Amino acid sequence: MYHFSLHLQSSKNTLMADYKVKLFAGSSSYYLAEKVAKSYGQALGKASLLRFSDGEFQASYEETVRGNDVFIIQSTFPPTDNLFELLQMIDAAKRASAHQIIAVMPYFGYARQDRKDKPRVAIGAKMVANLLSAAGATRIITMDLHADQIQGFFDFPVDHLYSSSVFIPYIKSLNLPKLMIAAPDVGGTKRAYAYAKYLNSDIAICYKQRSVANKIDSMTLIGDVEGYDVVLIDDLVDTGGTLTKAADMIFDRGAKSVRAFCTHPVLSGKAYENIEKSKITELIVTDTIPLKQQSSKIRVLSVADLFAKVLHSVHSFESISSHFVF
Repeated sequence: MYHFSLHLQSSKNTLMADYKVKLFAGSSSYYLAEKVAKSYGQALGKASLLRFSDGEFQASYEETVRGNDVFIIQSTFPPTDNLFELLQMIDAAKRASAHQIIAVMPYFGYARQDRKDKPRVAIGAKMVANLLSAAGATRIITMDLHADQIQGFFDFPVDHLYSSSVFIPYIKSLNLPKLMIAAPDVGGTKRAYAYAKYLNSDIAICYKQRSVANKIDSMTLIGDVEGYDVVLIDDLVDTGGTLTKAADMIFDRGAKSVRAFCTHPVLSGKAYENIEKSKITELIVTDTIPLKQQSSKIRVLSVADLFAKVLHSVHSFESISSHFVF
């Protein structure tokens, strides 16, 4: 048994030596990929994007990737060009005989289209999964999917990371005397409960009703927030409508302060204006998506170190469960 284990370890070390790691960045996530590469201890590989006069573009690698484990870092927030660029980079790596092609997607676009919520609509998240698979990806690494079941849309490994790894230490550093975790809507209850359980705090839930997307008809608060420092938890903030309405309602119900922690700062439409006018003390986000503008109320925490550690673990066949807070 000892000799057998020794042989397995030797084989694993041989594989690690044979397959070199190369990190590449898509154009929309170069700012984050540079930080990931620095934390990993390796320079980004050389890739280019040739743009044609009609608007088409072509991705290519300016160095060999044959037999290498290729990590392509690209979030797929709008425009759709970001997704198509990632698909082209995956396809190019496949045709250049890369050993493994890992799509590192800190933000997985179209994740909110995870089911048929009304007749005759597309399931965008499943379509994106099919495209990534058809292009040649062999693994996906992403963070805080809008719906956990999206992992099941793939027939190859999906490493689903959580921003709690960076949010929890920050929440603890605030030393809030009377902490309460809150969900801005019923869909975020599971996530909020996980934080509340880990931090041994109470929980409140905001129940909203809407007739059309991005427009709230009414909102009700479940729970007593008077005298508490409330922390709202969500996977993303888009227009900020739900978040700011929830924050204002919680503050009006007697909360001492209201902070919001949202992984992905989509921040479209009048989001920045909504946040500035709201009673939110602070909005904490990650750098999975770059901010379009600066705001005195928005603080960005980087996930680069976390992704770098996971990339190393994936390449070296090590467990990544130690990188999860819960």
